[in-house]
Amino acid sequence: MLVKELLALHPEVILAHSTPVAAVVQHETHEVPVVFVNVSDPVGAGFVVSLARPGRNLTGVLQYERGIVSKWLSMLKEIAPLMQRVALVANPPTSNYDYFLSAAKAAAASVAVEIVPSPIENSAKDIERVINALGGAPTIGLLVTPDNTTIQYRDLIISLAAEHRLPAVYAFDYFVKAGGLMSYGTDQDDNFRLAASYVDRILRGDKPSELPVQAPTRFQMLLNVRTAKAIGLTVPPGLLIAADEVIE
Repeated sequence: MLVKELLALHPEVILAHSTPVAAVVQHETHEVPVVFVNVSDPVGAGFVVSLARPGRNLTGVLQYERGIVSKWLSMLKEIAPLMQRVALVANPPTSNYDYFLSAAKAAAASVAVEIVPSPIENSAKDIERVINALGGAPTIGLLVTPDNTTIQYRDLIISLAAEHRLPAVYAFDYFVKAGGLMSYGTDQDDNFRLAASYVDRILRGDKPSELPVQAPTRFQMLLNVRTAKAIGLTVPPGLLIAADEVIE
């Protein structure tokens, strides 16, 4: 309904934030140019034919490429070397769950871990059920991928991870600022600046079908030393050096 109202205003271009929003907009128009932000798998979602030549009325800025999953897993292994299993937590309908799950399984052998699919539903009760079922074994960690549901319930997830002493890595820095262990992700401000450049070019006459999907250019790593100590982890010097921000 809101998209129909927006289109009734005859916009020259639409900025769509996230995969669910871009999907709704695409369903309603194949003519109005759309620039997306925070979309990780635009090809798989059907937004573009290819990253190099989108071929449709959508283009934009990637949130995460598949390779970032290797970085998340290696961070977990570095801070918890005894870890043998990693639970991948997200709500499939509101995330690119299969995209990140397949990437995690492909990268698991390189850090000697097993990926445990741990999908959640959009409710506090189900999140508690899934994470409580993992237990507090020192050999399991959490990989919380980008997802509207995990963002909404981030305080609960952070609390459960602390309760069970589970090392966890997140995609957004505000999880760490709220008490999560560590994060590695794109600079959101920079992503929107990149998207703004495409909005400008489209308003000047360029076609989204001919504008390659842009890869993120800036990444940030945050580390919460206080949380690490609380769950009994010793932070390796390498992670401290690599972190852009350390919360003591």
